[in-house]
Amino acid sequence: MSRRRSIRFTSEGTRFLLFTFGIGLAAINTGNNLFYLLLAMMLSLIVVSGLLSEHCLRRLEFHRHVPDLIMANEPATLTISVTNRNRHMPSFSLRMRDVVEGQEVDRGLAIHVLPPQSSRLLSYPLLGTKRGWIRFDGIVVQTLFPFGLFLKKGRYAIETHLLVSPPIKPLALRFVDELVNEGQGAALTRRGDGSQLYNLRLYQPGDDSRAIHWVTTARTSQLVVRETEAEDQRRITVVLSIVAPAECEPLFERSVTFVASLLWQLTERAHPVRLIVGTEDSGLGSGSAHLMAMLRVLALCKRQSPESGHLGQQGEHSPLTCEGGRAYTLAIVPWSDQATLTNPVQADRVLHATQLEELTHAF
Repeated sequence: MSRRRSIRFTSEGTRFLLFTFGIGLAAINTGNNLFYLLLAMMLSLIVVSGLLSEHCLRRLEFHRHVPDLIMANEPATLTISVTNRNRHMPSFSLRMRDVVEGQEVDRGLAIHVLPPQSSRLLSYPLLGTKRGWIRFDGIVVQTLFPFGLFLKKGRYAIETHLLVSPPIKPLALRFVDELVNEGQGAALTRRGDGSQLYNLRLYQPGDDSRAIHWVTTARTSQLVVRETEAEDQRRITVVLSIVAPAECEPLFERSVTFVASLLWQLTERAHPVRLIVGTEDSGLGSGSAHLMAMLRVLALCKRQSPESGHLGQQGEHSPLTCEGGRAYTLAIVPWSDQATLTNPVQADRVLHATQLEELTHAF
């Protein structure tokens, strides 16, 4: 019970207790029955206050709802549902405080009245400042009900984890355009939206009638539709080296942010992209779901010291070929000590520490 509950006097409660002590001394010294009646009433108020405040904190249930992934430095909304499992008595004057990484944080969450067998949904904004996991240990509920003599707290252990991805920073359009243009040589023809002819095939139920190729249809006496070739077919693989000494930690974090921003830009342009971080491989894909999967990989990646013995793992990447052919490869190397670090991949372009300093100095 002592681990889940704590109680302390408020300033009003301290004065009330001193006044009660004074009334008790007066009753003992004078033997006046009125003083004894007043002392009994004041002591009963203290007991009733403790019982009612305890009743307000009992049989409460909490559930926290967090997103699967949020971005650093971008506000997100978290919700907490509070349920009063008491059958007959409501709870009054509840104030909730978040417990994050062992520290209590006031989010301004309060409920004046929570009727029995009812629930309330509370939401609050959260701003993650760095990538990685945020651990929510639980919720502390406090109440001053009924007389404000005591501040009673109850702790509810609801452990939840929230993943924060690297922030997305604006990149120079010139750099992204150069990267895309360099990857034109690795482009492969594929079906998609465009104006060039990709293939002719028989009509299937559900096909757009505007895509019917009438010349071939008239010649073969069968409905034939026209498929177009995607205008943008460049595939790009981004490889991030995770080996760097401790003094390169700031540059490594900026490099992670740079990779996340680059993947965001390429996804916005509908390019198929692939991310390799250490031994983690996201595979080739496109779209928002694939982008979220790559951001999760970046959120969880950790720098490895050259002395840790993991240097050789940098060469254990998945093959840089993908289904349909090889993609254009960009390697990000935040530590460029060539005396001890060999080139981990056969990249078409490598960004070393000096270039990364120039590209990320504004992050």
